[in-house]
This record gives sequence, structure tokens and C-alpha cells, in this order.
Amino acid sequence: MRGFFLLFLIFPFLELFLLIRVGSSIGALTTLLLVLASGVIGILCIRLAGLTTALNVRQRMAQGEVPTGDMLNGFLLAMGGVLLFIPGFISDALGVVCLLPMTRNWVGRRVSVHMMQGAARAQHFHTQSQSQAHTEQPSSLRQSQTIEGEFERKDS
Repeated sequence: MRGFFLLFLIFPFLELFLLIRVGSSIGALTTLLLVLASGVIGILCIRLAGLTTALNVRQRMAQGEVPTGDMLNGFLLAMGGVLLFIPGFISDALGVVCLLPMTRNWVGRRVSVHMMQGAARAQHFHTQSQSQAHTEQPSSLRQSQTIEGEFERKDS
């Protein structure tokens, strides 16, 4: 959690520093035009990714398949568009990484592996907590989860 805090604290300063350095090298107007162009390209990528993902997911579901790869691909395209839309050259570089097919496939594989490991850990934790819950219950509750009793409503 501390890493995310530092990232969100330091990242804008790095973006601003790089914008100033590039602006002093190539000129303020050229830098501004580059930032605006990357924003327009980002918006186009977001719109295209949404439409393409929706069509691919619909097609896969019509075939009876689970469209996890298409959804992850569409998410990475949209994330690349969002990163291009954010003003700055570092976010633009990360956005291009999400947009290029080779790097998008590599990032997609890494995210899939990470998600599978997280799901395996969650499953292990779930089965472990269930087995602990069964061992901690009294023997009368292990056999039946129904607790019988009577109640009486008392109105004031």
C-alpha cells in the first residue's frame, strides 16, 4: 500500500519534470502539441477498444466460449488509451506498451499468471478456513447446521 502512495505522490512530479525538460529542448508549443495529440489518440483508442471488445465478447459468448482473453485484451487497449490521455511522456510510454501487440500479449500473459496465482491462493485460503471451521465447531453442530428453537414476539 505504501508503494502505491509513493507512486501517486512521485509520478506527477516525474511527469512534470520530464515535460519541462522536453519543453526546454524542443519548445513549449511542440511539447503542447505532442501532449494534445497523445490525448486525442488516447480517446480514439478508448472508443475503439470498447467497441472491439464488445463485439469480440459477444461473438465468443454466442459460440459458447468464455471470452477471458478478449476481455483482458480489451482492458489493456483501454488502459493504453487512458494512459495516452493522461498528459505526460511517461504515461504515454506506458500507454504505447499497452497498445503494441507484442508487449500487450506479454503483459496479458503476466497478468493472467498473476491472477491464476491469486486465485490459487484464495482457493487455498478458502479450503483452509473451511477445514478450520469444521474442526472448531462442536460435534452437535458438525452434523446438522439447523438450530431448532422457539421464539415469542413481545410487543411493547
